[in-house]
Amino acid sequence: MATAKKTPAELFAAQALAVQVKKELTENILPYWMNRMCVPGGGFYGRISGNEEIDLSAPVGGIMTARILWTFASAYRLLGKQEYLETATRAKNLIINNFFDTENGGTYWSLNADGTPLDSKKQIYAIAFTIYGLAELNRATGDAEALEYAIKLFRAIEDHSFDEAKDGYFEAFTRTWDPIEDMRLSDKDANESKTMNTHLHILEAYTCLFRVWKNPLLEKRLRGLIRIFEERILGNDGHLRLFFDDDWNCSYDIVSYGHDIEASWLIHEAALVLGDTEVLGRIEALVPKIVKAAEEGFTPEGGMIYEKHGNDGPTDADRHWWVQAETVVGYFNLWDHFGTQEAIENALVCWEFIKGNLIDNANGEWHWSLRADGTVNRDDDKAGFWKCPYHNGRMCMEIIERVA
Repeated sequence: MATAKKTPAELFAAQALAVQVKKELTENILPYWMNRMCVPGGGFYGRISGNEEIDLSAPVGGIMTARILWTFASAYRLLGKQEYLETATRAKNLIINNFFDTENGGTYWSLNADGTPLDSKKQIYAIAFTIYGLAELNRATGDAEALEYAIKLFRAIEDHSFDEAKDGYFEAFTRTWDPIEDMRLSDKDANESKTMNTHLHILEAYTCLFRVWKNPLLEKRLRGLIRIFEERILGNDGHLRLFFDDDWNCSYDIVSYGHDIEASWLIHEAALVLGDTEVLGRIEALVPKIVKAAEEGFTPEGGMIYEKHGNDGPTDADRHWWVQAETVVGYFNLWDHFGTQEAIENALVCWEFIKGNLIDNANGEWHWSLRADGTVNRDDDKAGFWKCPYHNGRMCMEIIERVA
């Protein structure tokens, strides 16, 4: 395991950052979700617009619900406030009572506003996030039912999605686990059978589950996922490749800077939790390389741009909320384990960028993005199907926990 010396000035800066992000978490991010997104009597609204309008008819996403569960379970584990547990329990109940498919296993993609199934497809990305949230609730409280359902969902992924012949996990299925024509996670994704994004979040979910359930098959799959990132997904240039066919061929030249830097610390976390020194040594040789590759997207003012399509293709230079959150954690992790002074400086600069451009001090939460032209994006959601408290909430909690 990498060890690193830190100067007194760096430690002081890290402690000051922890104080600031704790205030942001407890006074801005979490209260927004408790006060604005909870439906009286149970469940959550599906969407609040960038102009703070609640959409009472919006569908409720499985990803959003699972991410709320993870965020508030983790916040309860860290800070012990009963209201956080109540919100996590609200999310858990919605998952078990409404999202879980009692007939076929797995969870639905979305619900109508009244809690009935809307889109019943089985998207493995969403099921992985549900494992992540349930496992974290068990970690925080010992909730046996949460662990029971996390294991059921693990079994569902392994029974239906794992590719025994060529390794890895297929993207999506119908409600009854049959092949589905449109496997895409969203409209912007390529319609391929295997993706970096889904594998990254299965890795994340299985890491969390392995903390609380030392199952031999789970350990084997966690090792396999780490190896897939080493051998299949990570390119020689340090960037992650995004979309693959059944045989792991990739014909797309797209760089996602946020996923690069997020993966740098999630793969590292997986190796740390796995506890195999040989695996950890291999991964710790890669972490600085991945962060260095992501740094291509780090702007002089301290924000990380979204993505680039090839050397001569279009660049999306918007600074999305989630990319900035992962940039802070990625750089902080590099400093924390490898003692790189530039890394703590970049984490602090990115945090200042977030404070100056994305945090909504008037209404709560963060805006979706700062556009390339320097204007705040209020066209996309403040809260909703894809806009959840997980990235920014997790950033705060990662800093708090590491400094503590």
